[in-house]
Amino acid sequence: MSETNELAAAASSRDPAVGLRAVRALRELADRLEDLQVANARGQGWSWQDIAVCLGVSRQAVHKKYARRGFPTDQDGG
Repeated sequence: MSETNELAAAASSRDPAVGLRAVRALRELADRLEDLQVANARGQGWSWQDIAVCLGVSRQAVHKKYARRGFPTDQDGG
């Protein structure tokens, strides 16, 4: 948990180099977590629409981003 606290503190640093590196690290972490949870949802039978609602994006956007990454798809794209 201290690593998380350090990252949060770095993100609010007055030094732009420190702050921007922290922002990049947070973005990469968020991307990995999203990948993990999309895989989890698809594995449990969630539709692209269900996932899109939770992520606050369109079904088409989430399908375009993940369908080519080897996540399970359905025939009607739903």
